[in-house]
Amino acid sequence: MLYWSLVFLVVAIIAAVFGFAGIATAAAGIAKLLFYIFLVIFVISLIMGLMKRGSTGV
Repeated sequence: MLYWSLVFLVVAIIAAVFGFAGIATAAAGIAKLLFYIFLVIFVISLIMGLMKRGSTGV
C-alpha cells in the first residue's frame, strides 16, 4: 500500500509540473489517503505484535 501511495505522489508531482491541476489534486489526495491507511495499519500491527510478544513471556 505504501508503494501505491508513492506512485500516486509521483503522478501528482508530474501532473503539477505540467500544469494539470485537477489530476495533480486528485492524485495527491489519493496518495495522502493511502498513506494514512498504511499508517493506521502499521500502528495496529505494531500494537498487536507487542501485545502478542508480551503475553508469551519470552
